[in-house]
Amino acid sequence: MDKLKVIIVGAGMGGLTTAIAMRQAGYDVEIYDRVRQLRPAGAGISLWSNGVKVLNRLGLGAEIAQIGGTMQRMSYLSKTGETLTDFSLQPLIDRVGQRPYPVSRTDLQQMLLTAFGAKNVQLNSQCIAVEQTEESATAIFADGRRATGDMVVGADGTHSIIRTTVLGQPTIRRYAGYVNWNGLVEANQSLAPKQSWVIYVGDHQRASMMPVGGDRFYFFFDVPLPKGSEPKGDAQEELSCYFKGWAEPVQRLIQQLKPTQTNRVEIHDIEPLPTLVRGRVALLGDAGHSTAPDLGQGGCQAIEDAWVLTNVLLTTNLGVADALKRYETARRDRTAEIILKARKRADMIHGKMPEATQQWYADLAQEDGTAILSAIAKIILKGPLN
Repeated sequence: MDKLKVIIVGAGMGGLTTAIAMRQAGYDVEIYDRVRQLRPAGAGISLWSNGVKVLNRLGLGAEIAQIGGTMQRMSYLSKTGETLTDFSLQPLIDRVGQRPYPVSRTDLQQMLLTAFGAKNVQLNSQCIAVEQTEESATAIFADGRRATGDMVVGADGTHSIIRTTVLGQPTIRRYAGYVNWNGLVEANQSLAPKQSWVIYVGDHQRASMMPVGGDRFYFFFDVPLPKGSEPKGDAQEELSCYFKGWAEPVQRLIQQLKPTQTNRVEIHDIEPLPTLVRGRVALLGDAGHSTAPDLGQGGCQAIEDAWVLTNVLLTTNLGVADALKRYETARRDRTAEIILKARKRADMIHGKMPEATQQWYADLAQEDGTAILSAIAKIILKGPLN
């Protein structure tokens, strides 16, 4: 198609990746975000090979390797520290053709901002509505400004305003049943091997450490709790209570974390949407398929969206609306499957059916990595660059 003007609302991972891909395609790109200062939600994220491959194709391979952690092994341990299973990730890397890179969200956002140009992101721009005609689409902001282009991309996150426009009604987010604490600490062998992803499991809870760049661990804790549960003190106090009696490395981690730099999040997802587009408006990332983090695929799916959306525009001359329908066809079932698989896994991990959780613990003790790596590979290999 001719040179398009693309309006992107949301400068998170999905919005910035889309902006980079669209500009490389030769399109005019304007990107807006409601915040005064870009601060990513959450401390870290696992970028599996399907997401990394897209970043490689966008010319960011060296950059992502520099900020990503070198994750060579994966280990599950019982809450008291007995190893259930420990295995190399090399068979997965060999099968899919790319290693994963766990990263700090701040590092990832800075990498994407540098690639696009931070000065090109228009902040303090709260989108309140979208209008469109047969020829154009317009984002309308709270201060009265309007941004008109050939299309609008709604990358405005799990609380998306643009999703309401596309669907014609608001979406109710669904509580996944557990609270997640996460943050970053300095990597230390007394906590975990520096090149292993270590997960302690028991009592329907998890404690995890994953290597990221800068010689740090991204950690998270999960505890199933009723929605709206009030914090019982700061993060150290709460986690010391919930993980009392767990293995010594878990206790050391709790003592080392900084409560003011530890996030506490009630985990939600949304039901798979019946549509991701309306005319010249498309949803992308969490705006279109907000998912629980239990497969580690939320960020990767936003990155896949960016690649697919750019390429459907590049490979058709039937117009923007037709291209967006092709984007929806390519992405709706893929992202719906991720939402539902992550939800099923979250229920199993966090004791929605206690017998299934106990069986999972028993299965882990018999696992040599084959089944786990096969399940991860199947998800990766359904990505657009496989």
